[in-house]
Amino acid sequence: MSTSTDQSAVTVLGLGPMGRALAGAFVAAGLRTTVWNRTPGRDGELLKRGAIGAGSAAEAVAASPLTVVCVVNYDASDSVLRDEAVTAALKGRTVVNLTADIPDRARDTAHWAAAHGIRYLDGAIMTPTPTIGTPDAVFIHSGPTELYREHRPVLDALDGTHTHLGEEIGRAAGYDIALLDIFWTAMAGYAHAVAVARAEGITARDLAPFAQGIAAILPPLFEEWADDVDNGSFSGELNPITSTVSSMAHIVHASEAHGIDASVMRAAEGQARRVIALGHGTDGYMRVTELLGRR
Repeated sequence: MSTSTDQSAVTVLGLGPMGRALAGAFVAAGLRTTVWNRTPGRDGELLKRGAIGAGSAAEAVAASPLTVVCVVNYDASDSVLRDEAVTAALKGRTVVNLTADIPDRARDTAHWAAAHGIRYLDGAIMTPTPTIGTPDAVFIHSGPTELYREHRPVLDALDGTHTHLGEEIGRAAGYDIALLDIFWTAMAGYAHAVAVARAEGITARDLAPFAQGIAAILPPLFEEWADDVDNGSFSGELNPITSTVSSMAHIVHASEAHGIDASVMRAAEGQARRVIALGHGTDGYMRVTELLGRR
C-alpha cells in the first residue's frame, strides 16, 4: 500500500480522558477521526461531534494511514498493537505512540514495529488534558525525522508546541521521565510542606502565595545549575552543600517533632551528607547528581 499521508484522516486508540481530548482536537480540526477503546461506551460524545467509531482495533487502524495511541502504559499499548489482526492491518502505516512509559519500552516497540513493516514515532504529552487543542499544549516526539515531518501537519491539529528531539526513539520517553521526576518530587515536597505547616497552625491557603514565591525561584536556578552539571563545576560559592544539609536537618527535626514522616527529606539529607563525606563540602547542591550517577 502507499505510505503517503492522507492529511484528513487519523485514528485514535485509547479513549481515556487524554485520548478523548486528542480525538476531540482532531475532530475539531476537521480531520476524519476514527476512534476505538477496549472498554466500550467512551466514544459517545465524540461520535456526536463527528468521529467514526470502529468495531475493533484492527478496523480502526485500517481506516487511517496514521494511528495515534494514548493508553495507560506500554503493557496496554502492546496488548492492542501486537494483536495479530492489528499488526497485519498496520503494515505500511504509521503509529505515533503518545503513551507514557520508560525509554527501553519505546525502543522495544520500535524494534517490533520495524520487524512488521510498521513505521513508528514515539512521543509524550507534557501538559494536562484541558490544554489539548489549545496553544498551551506541549508535545515531544522522537524517531525518524522524515517520518515526523510527513505527519506533522496532522499532529499540528492538536495545537500547542511540538518538538522533535531527535531520531533516537527513546529520547522523548527519556525527557518525559526526567520531567515527570521534577514534577512529582516537587509535588511530594509540597504535600510534605503543607503537612508541616498545618501542624504549626498554618493553613494551606495561607502558605500558597509564599509557596508560589519559592517556585518562582526555581527556573533561573535550573538554568544556572544546568551549566554547573554539564561543566562539572558544581559551584557552592553562594550556598555550599554544608549549608543545605543544615536546613534539611531543621526540616527533618521539625517534621518528626510533630510525628510527620520525614523519610523523603531524610533521604535527600543523607545524599547531601555523602557528598560532604566525599570531600565536596564547599560545592553546591548539584554535586549530588554526580553521586546519584555512580554505579
